[in-house]
Amino acid sequence: MALVIALVVSVFQTIIPLYGTACQQPRLISFACPAAIVQFTALVLSFGSLINAFVASDFSVANVVDNSSSLKPMLYKVAGVWGNHEGSMLLWVLILSFFGASVAIFGANLPEILRARVIAIQGLIGASFLTFIIFTSNPFVRMIPAPIDGRGLNPLLQDIGLALHPPILYLGYVGLSTTFSFAVAALLEGRVSRSWARWVRPWILAAWVALTAGITLGSIWSYYELGWGGWWFWDPVENASFMPWLVATALLHSVIVLEKRNALKRWTVLLALVAFAFSLLGTFLVRSGVLTSVHSFAVDSQRGIFMLVLLSVTIVGSLFLYAWRAPAIESSEIFFFISREGALITNNLFMITGATTVLIGTIYPLFLESISGEKISVGPPFFESTFVPLMVPLILAVGVGPFLTWKRDNLVIVVKNVFFATVCLFMVFVFLWGVPIGAMFGLALAVWLMLSVLTEWAHRVRLFRVSLFSSLSRALVLPRSAYGMSIAHFGLAVFIFGAVGNNFYSTEVVRYASPGEKIKIAGHTLTFQSVNAGKGVNYDSYVGKFVMENGQVIESERRFFPIEGQQTTEVGLCIRPLGDIYTVLGEAVARNKWTIRIYYNAFVVWIWIGSFLMSLGGLLSFLDSRLRIRLQGSCAIIR
Repeated sequence: MALVIALVVSVFQTIIPLYGTACQQPRLISFACPAAIVQFTALVLSFGSLINAFVASDFSVANVVDNSSSLKPMLYKVAGVWGNHEGSMLLWVLILSFFGASVAIFGANLPEILRARVIAIQGLIGASFLTFIIFTSNPFVRMIPAPIDGRGLNPLLQDIGLALHPPILYLGYVGLSTTFSFAVAALLEGRVSRSWARWVRPWILAAWVALTAGITLGSIWSYYELGWGGWWFWDPVENASFMPWLVATALLHSVIVLEKRNALKRWTVLLALVAFAFSLLGTFLVRSGVLTSVHSFAVDSQRGIFMLVLLSVTIVGSLFLYAWRAPAIESSEIFFFISREGALITNNLFMITGATTVLIGTIYPLFLESISGEKISVGPPFFESTFVPLMVPLILAVGVGPFLTWKRDNLVIVVKNVFFATVCLFMVFVFLWGVPIGAMFGLALAVWLMLSVLTEWAHRVRLFRVSLFSSLSRALVLPRSAYGMSIAHFGLAVFIFGAVGNNFYSTEVVRYASPGEKIKIAGHTLTFQSVNAGKGVNYDSYVGKFVMENGQVIESERRFFPIEGQQTTEVGLCIRPLGDIYTVLGEAVARNKWTIRIYYNAFVVWIWIGSFLMSLGGLLSFLDSRLRIRLQGSCAIIR
């Protein structure tokens, strides 16, 4: 009933405010905010009901039967709510309504007409997905008679990482709907301005931070749970979350140009539309059944067709509106390539090209299979040879851009500003001479970016140019967004350092071994000490014990879940700054002999540190109070 109420309210939330704004009826316009709050309340009730069904092990609900059991720990009973297609779609639309209600509650700085239109578009998206849920993916379908127990949850999903990863990732995915709604509302209203950029920027930041954190948590989960030894495999479903992140990053930088210089208006609006289109594409790929992945929900093709139609209507409809309204938008500012605008446009160019490259590599195998039946695999070699080179000029723009002034700058002055970092780059080249050229170039570039970021911050506080007290005083009054930019860019450099080091300096050993044997890897010696039987709450296990030369014990498990009838691997980890020791206990191949896989994953911890620094930087920028000041600036009006 709560779902049906939410659907009915979302329909009125769409129609009444849009009609009211068209007719300039204040009473109809004011309907938008309470409607968004009521819709969110109804979906909270609905989602809470589903959580209650899982917690209480109500096996009269088919979703609970398929994804839970009475023996599951409580945390995974709750996580099982979104560990399936139906429940995760309900979470998706709950978060969508949360953003709509947030605009209603926290959007007091917005013009009433703009806010009403944004909420109405959110309602339209919500109505579409609620229709999909109720008629094709109802999470409350009953099972009569109710079985005594359920079938359990996929053991791979019974992990704290999967309890956190999907909700945070969805905050990013669905958060891009708000920027989409702002873009559509701006096109409908005929106003794209600096004020609009200031209003939409916090919503972009919120989505970007959540998407960054969600992708990072998913990568960490994949690293320690799947037992394959890596942190990123260019899996199509991984790409499905990475593509909207790339476009959202470009949008975040583009909206800065619009806010500061009143330029790139049409481009910024287009990016807002495309970012959410990529988000919907990711949702389609995960749920349509066209992909087979541990990350995806395998569902029937009928639901996939419904989502494809929804995706097509959203993309075609928004692009048609853009083609109709955007030509009348004009940017009033002129700038030169050697300027901060030029650096940010370079950022956009390579981000969008990178996203397009990932899209081609992800979609082409599906397209080829659909027309010819031929199956091909596009994996890491393709992406590493096409996507990675595109990031080199992007990194250079990230390092140089903050030194540039708006509109026009002197290239000689810019070179002087990055002179120290460039000298250090060549020193790293000399220091690493003889290592693989890719490692030498990548690590040097990461160090160069780190030093460029630190140098730019030192320029801001005039470090070594004025007294230390004066520099400290300037540092204390710097806006949060300035710190956010520096921390995010420094995090990118740390991430690059970790990714390059991991790619070139990681090693692995695979062998059959009996307890007591020693295994050497990357200068370390591990003793495979023993294998013992164990038992968890809802699984049986074998626990392999490995002892390092310093006496540190690493344990790795093979778990068997009798209710689900599946096995999983729990890896053993020794986390160190220069590289993780990563152990996997494989199958028994003979009496007292086991398949052992041991990885030395170099610098992998710096990948996580860099990613979370990027999220922290975005969060600091989001908390900058200046983003919530109402502006009365001039607007570009479409006539």
